[in-house]
Amino acid sequence: MTERTVEQAAKQPADEGLRSLPRNVWAVSATSFFMDISSEMVINILPLFLSNALGVKTNLIGLIEGVAESTSSLLKLFSGWLSDRLGGRKWIAVAGYGISMLAKPFFYFANTWGLVAGVRWADRVGKGIRTAPRDALVADSVEESRRGAAFGFQRAADTAGAMLGLLIALLVVWLAQSNSVALGASTFRTVVLLSIIPAVLAVAALAFGARDVPLQGQRAMPKFAFRALGKRFMIFMLIVSVFDLGNSSDAFLVLRAQERGLSVTGILTMLVVFNLIYTLVSAPAGKLSDRIGRRRLIIYGWVVYALIYLGFSAAQSGWQIFGLYAVYGLYYGLAYGSSKAIVADLVPAELRGTAYGTYNAVLGILDLPASLIAGILWQGLGTWAGFGPSAPFLFGGVLALVAAVMMAVWKPETHKSLSA
Repeated sequence: MTERTVEQAAKQPADEGLRSLPRNVWAVSATSFFMDISSEMVINILPLFLSNALGVKTNLIGLIEGVAESTSSLLKLFSGWLSDRLGGRKWIAVAGYGISMLAKPFFYFANTWGLVAGVRWADRVGKGIRTAPRDALVADSVEESRRGAAFGFQRAADTAGAMLGLLIALLVVWLAQSNSVALGASTFRTVVLLSIIPAVLAVAALAFGARDVPLQGQRAMPKFAFRALGKRFMIFMLIVSVFDLGNSSDAFLVLRAQERGLSVTGILTMLVVFNLIYTLVSAPAGKLSDRIGRRRLIIYGWVVYALIYLGFSAAQSGWQIFGLYAVYGLYYGLAYGSSKAIVADLVPAELRGTAYGTYNAVLGILDLPASLIAGILWQGLGTWAGFGPSAPFLFGGVLALVAAVMMAVWKPETHKSLSA
């Protein structure tokens, strides 16, 4: 397929099928697919390894997860800005995926929470470098009317990889320890070794499959400032920040499932079902957002999230958590891709890299207080024992409802892709 510019892509009909999406969308989607096989094999059982094998408390696990995301946030902002300055996205993204690939094997040797945290943070450095230029590469490679479909497809590939990674981890855990409630250290390390193979394939797919889209005309170099992104973008970020403050690490959902009695294989099966639903919903939801408005889908997704989190708070058994987590995929399918697509709608094309970097950076910074708050609400701090395992989910559900109301009230004056 020949290289296509943004102007050439814009001439294509909006109703073409997924097979007509540009080469870059397919290359990025393949990379997301392979990297999520690798990552999801390890990351979803990492809180169980910390809790069961190393005896780490949930508030410290929240600290590890929060610092991991916040460590990557400034790199996300810098990498997005740099991709705007250089007019190229691909090789910055390749470097980020490469760092994550090189970090993963060190999980095998980690036998203290400090070493686990160091490897986790190194992996997030790679994510921080790659995320903004990768998203900008997708946005630059497809016309505006199909942007939701492109991001939805990329997220669907990402989630399909996650599901396959979870199935591999599930098989390893089943063969190694059957239905044990606690995760063994040797089982975790076996999963880590297997995760290296798809990580290598992910880097190769992007390095050899993607091409930078040339930016046309003389564009002003972006300044490293929030004000340049505009009022609409900043209001959107304020609303998203309210939601994200209650959106703590999904590690707490995994620990909640185990606390309610699910075995490790039960938890992994739960995550497989979640990813199946997410995969089925993502691409259709992205295409729907191009037709009826991304803001409406975000509101629906946040309301679904609120109801599910309130259910997590009230759940009395592991199987109730299982069912709620499966429906949790509806939130991801409805709101995740639409939230990213709306960023490109709110800013000029030459500032997309900076906008995506800012979007990811703000949310990454908020991940630290969100996870710290969740951990403290669960197990307290110092001599205070906290409110118990239901408290973080009650807090998250209430903030999601507040954010949904704010998004419904906000009426940005822009094109129909934002309108509800």
